[in-house]
Amino acid sequence: MTQPILELNDICYSYHSLKGETDALSHISFQVKKGEFLAIVGPSGCGKSTLLSIIFGLIAPESGEVHFPRDARNEEDEHSQLKNYPRIGYMLQHDHLLEWRTIYKNVILGLEINHQVTPEKTARAMELLKDYGLYKFKDKKPGELSGGMKQRAALIRTLILDPEILLLDEPFSALDYQTRLSVSSDICSIIRSAKKTAILVTHDLSEAISLADRILVLSKRPATIKCDIPIHLTVTGTSPLASRNAPEYQGYFNQLWKEISDESHMPTPPDD
Repeated sequence: MTQPILELNDICYSYHSLKGETDALSHISFQVKKGEFLAIVGPSGCGKSTLLSIIFGLIAPESGEVHFPRDARNEEDEHSQLKNYPRIGYMLQHDHLLEWRTIYKNVILGLEINHQVTPEKTARAMELLKDYGLYKFKDKKPGELSGGMKQRAALIRTLILDPEILLLDEPFSALDYQTRLSVSSDICSIIRSAKKTAILVTHDLSEAISLADRILVLSKRPATIKCDIPIHLTVTGTSPLASRNAPEYQGYFNQLWKEISDESHMPTPPDD
């Protein structure tokens, strides 16, 4: 049985302001297995992005624990305080590329910050740029690229640091529908071929079904885990469009829509 790479145990969190306290997350517990692609959906404002921030360590839970079980590769390093903490990459809604730097310089920004600019790492950056169709644009500025190309560059910038877990906070939401399908397919393929563990927050139920191995549905705020749905699609091909043609797809879509509409009183789902 695959060992979990991440465990959240009874996580609670509230926002505090001069107007009072707002409960955001209530007793959230789940595990993520190594190499698993997990999607998290739920009503707007229920705390999905807050949950990612807690996993990444940007904010601390008020109670509960984020735990990274011991990795066998690190057991011999008994004196390292970080031996159980994996490298985590965080990809946001917007690419946040720096306009005054070239695409190549943006890709290696994390290496520079972490003092890891080595011949091996820069060669790897070039290899990724070639693999994902950006090599001939490496000397361009972000403003000269399409939205989809910029998101690929942002992913390469994240992958070059070799994270063990990728957190994806609606990384395709700023793209038009056609580009979104293409880029989400590319990025899912990149993540799976690299055998990375990924957690995707999205409002797009179709995207969650077509990309994820498993979907967590959160309730309205304060968010609890309403249900945990494994996804099994019988389909040839790995693209999101192919997944949407799977015979099981519509059943998953209707189930997710019902769970979320019960929380937010949404109307009858459209045909998808």
